[in-house]
Amino acid sequence: MEAYILDWLNLLLRWLHVITAIAWIGSSFYFVWLDNSLVKPADPELLEKGVGGELWAVHGGGFYNPQKYLLAPKTVPEHLHWFYWESYSTWLSGFALFALLYLFNANVFLVDKNVFDMSASMAGGTAIAFLVFNWLIYDAICSAIGDRPNGDRLVNLLVGLQVIVSVWAACHLFSGRAAFLISGASLATIMSANVLVWIIPGQRKTVAAMRAGQAPDPIHGKRGKQRSVHNTYFTLPVLFAMLSNHYSMTYGAPHNWVVLLMIMAAGALIRQFFVLRHKGVNNWWYPGVAVGLLLAVAIGLSPMMRGKPMPAALHRQEAGQPAVVAAAGDAKDAPAAAGFTQVQQVIEARCIQCHAEKPTLMPVPGKGVLLDSREHIAQHAQQIYQQAYVAKSMPLGNMTHITDEERAVIGKWFEAGAATN
Repeated sequence: MEAYILDWLNLLLRWLHVITAIAWIGSSFYFVWLDNSLVKPADPELLEKGVGGELWAVHGGGFYNPQKYLLAPKTVPEHLHWFYWESYSTWLSGFALFALLYLFNANVFLVDKNVFDMSASMAGGTAIAFLVFNWLIYDAICSAIGDRPNGDRLVNLLVGLQVIVSVWAACHLFSGRAAFLISGASLATIMSANVLVWIIPGQRKTVAAMRAGQAPDPIHGKRGKQRSVHNTYFTLPVLFAMLSNHYSMTYGAPHNWVVLLMIMAAGALIRQFFVLRHKGVNNWWYPGVAVGLLLAVAIGLSPMMRGKPMPAALHRQEAGQPAVVAAAGDAKDAPAAAGFTQVQQVIEARCIQCHAEKPTLMPVPGKGVLLDSREHIAQHAQQIYQQAYVAKSMPLGNMTHITDEERAVIGKWFEAGAATN
């Protein structure tokens, strides 16, 4: 019953996190587009009121006319909508999900003794420290340099360097899967903290000054805009990091930190293309470089580039034949160590602790995959091969201490046809 409840918590938290993230990212993308699509009004009355830009749009059967003031309107409306709960809800639901899945199972999801040998409590503390210190370092950079004339370029350079160092460190401390997630969570923490610490407080100070009959300090708008721009370029890298746990070919790569940085850079370049396009500039150099980076990663991670031939089981899949039934000659040509009995022994020793009906290392079977029978092994033969042999991402953190020789048994078995007889 406990495992069933945890499964529902996982599902509901993940659903909530996705819903709030859509709301936050959607509003962020909208306002970036709006800012870059405004035109100076021709109406003298609007200019007199201090409107610096306006837009006419039609949507859902209605006409809309959003207007942006150069600094602030002469009088503050009684009802103002504040965009902050989307950000807070996304971060809170994400951290709750991270705690449920990773912090409470740190020995399974955070620790890979082949990467860095540490206890579960140390891993959990280090993961939280990553979120905190990445924000503190980023905030120190922006606060010390951001207000200087032409300080944005230096800020961007230093923040970029910080991201590189942070990703490298995460991939050398945590399991690959956790390292990617923590790198994304660090950026997401910076994004939400920007809203909490700078953007919303600055807006509140501006409104308070106006209601007190004082001229608002333009520094609040400048600082908020700078942090908002950073949030814009962090968005797509964060989204990839959140999705990466489904794709072990990326986080399980030998130099996974380079893979993550290249894909993050591609995301930032794609975002830059759309930002410029909102301004009427179609610079295809940015998506071209982004596609080049993604192709370089895909080619570099491909089995062909790593010297691995296409297994016989996959050859037969392409021909429309069952992958788990040995073709004539495949089983007898395979080395003796690659027979199904040997594979089953490896799985029973290294895999069913997480992939049985009642696993001993997890509350529920990992990804719902069962490997505790001949039929189940046959059903998941390709996944076993990809995760245990090609990507070497399973078992998580190699907590069951599978050896390279045992991985090779799985590899030879599948490449010879994945026979189960």
